[in-house]
Amino acid sequence: MKKLLLLLAFAFIAFQAFPQSGFGIKAGLSSTKVDFKNTQFAPEGAQTGYHVGVFGRLGGAGFFVQPELLFTQTSGKFINDQDQLTAQFNRLDIPVMLGMRFFKVLRLQAGPIASLNINSKLSEVSDTIRDAEFKNATLGYQAGVGVDIGNLFIDAKYEGGLSKWTENIGSFTTDNRINQWVVSLGFKIF
Repeated sequence: MKKLLLLLAFAFIAFQAFPQSGFGIKAGLSSTKVDFKNTQFAPEGAQTGYHVGVFGRLGGAGFFVQPELLFTQTSGKFINDQDQLTAQFNRLDIPVMLGMRFFKVLRLQAGPIASLNINSKLSEVSDTIRDAEFKNATLGYQAGVGVDIGNLFIDAKYEGGLSKWTENIGSFTTDNRINQWVVSLGFKIF
């Protein structure tokens, strides 16, 4: 309890010390194309996902740091000789955007994103494929632009992978990386 109170006190002081700071909620959509980089699994186009969560922004003198905590759901569809597979990824994303503000409304941002696997699975599979070993955590990057209009903001970012999601599907070796376009709408509460 002491640690939580200390963290809240630190956050309050930090938000007061930096004039362009705030805390709020955000949600959005993503367009994801997951490719297992395996000749036996062909991706079947981009899939739409979503994310919801909270963000904090600390900034001043035109620079900012924006950590976020998001629940994200993405998916992918694949075809091989015998099956059409659907992969669903439920994860906790923790991006930390570093950026610069221009003209008090425009932001350029980039930074790392850690993704923790909550529940990922394959569905619509036959007996030929039984196991998919998904990694517990991955590391990636995001980069994009944002627009601030009062307490509202809109972000458009590209996310790329720096580590593998899964090493294999059944007996098939894979090397897939998640790449997606992410659009978010946020509201700064204070």
